[in-house]
Amino acid sequence: MGNVKVHRSSPSIDMTPMVDLAFLLVTFFMLTTKFAPEEPLAIDTPTSVSEIKIPDTDILTISIGKDGRVFFNVDGQFTRADLLAKIGEKYGISFTTEETHRFAIMSSMGVPIGNLKQFLAMTTEERKLLHQPGIPCDSANNELADWVLQARLSNRRLRIAIKGDRDSDYPVVKKVIDTMIDRKVNRFNLITNMEKGV
Repeated sequence: MGNVKVHRSSPSIDMTPMVDLAFLLVTFFMLTTKFAPEEPLAIDTPTSVSEIKIPDTDILTISIGKDGRVFFNVDGQFTRADLLAKIGEKYGISFTTEETHRFAIMSSMGVPIGNLKQFLAMTTEERKLLHQPGIPCDSANNELADWVLQARLSNRRLRIAIKGDRDSDYPVVKKVIDTMIDRKVNRFNLITNMEKGV
């Protein structure tokens, strides 16, 4: 008697659930990702072996460029809107709702308070092309101290981080640190890159 051959069919796998899962994951990551804002100043931070991470929220960042310009950024739209109102009240400048909204959603800025209204009136593209002079932080005109004080009053949980370029002049960094000490800010973070090979 001859052998009976059993007809074998190749198994078929329904990939629809796998595709659905892939699109759900892509959508999840797109909706939860926080994009880094475009910075007006490129900073090459020094390296260190510290592994302490900077928090994602409630952070005030002071950036110092290699040319000595100082920039200021604080996260949180509500904090930024309240901060602008407080700065306007201190300096006698009134800001419109549109200007407040623009300030609340923009990234770092480095202009004196007297030029802030003109800066906010610019389009995003014009602001990118503008050479911002930096926030004054010398002893005669220390606007950075006012920004830090009003930001801390706007959000009591703020943590301060200083991000300086590795080629920054020491006197500028010293002015920023002295400003922190004058405002009774004795705890702040210095942002660095991880050293290679560690």
